[in-house]
Amino acid sequence: MAISRDHPPASALTRVRLDKWLWAARFYKTRSQAKQAIEGGKVHCDGGRSKPGKEIGINAIITLRQGFDEKTVLVTGLSEQRRGAPEAQLLYAETPASIKQRELLAAQRLAQQAGNRETAGRPDKKQRRAIHRFKQYPEG
Repeated sequence: MAISRDHPPASALTRVRLDKWLWAARFYKTRSQAKQAIEGGKVHCDGGRSKPGKEIGINAIITLRQGFDEKTVLVTGLSEQRRGAPEAQLLYAETPASIKQRELLAAQRLAQQAGNRETAGRPDKKQRRAIHRFKQYPEG
């Protein structure tokens, strides 16, 4: 016996809860993670902090932080159900300024890590001799 659910089709939706939309758009793995991010101030809707139950519509602007990345997305579709990644990507469009800023910050982090790699690890024989000379120990 099949259980029927009274969910309206995705095209008939006009408003969806923010936490449900973030989960359906695959920004967060669970709705509770989406709720925690919203309550923690990592998600802003239309320029201000909001609650998980805030209903959003098409053309809402959402700014969210995930790790080091901050994304600004425009809501282009609504869904209450989590589907595959290709369908989830149709629910939003990231702004060009957001993409550019994310790429710039990623390049800066990569350059910073490259600078830190040179000094990591134990010194080799040549570096060890230079350290001894610097400390003015007799080489032995």
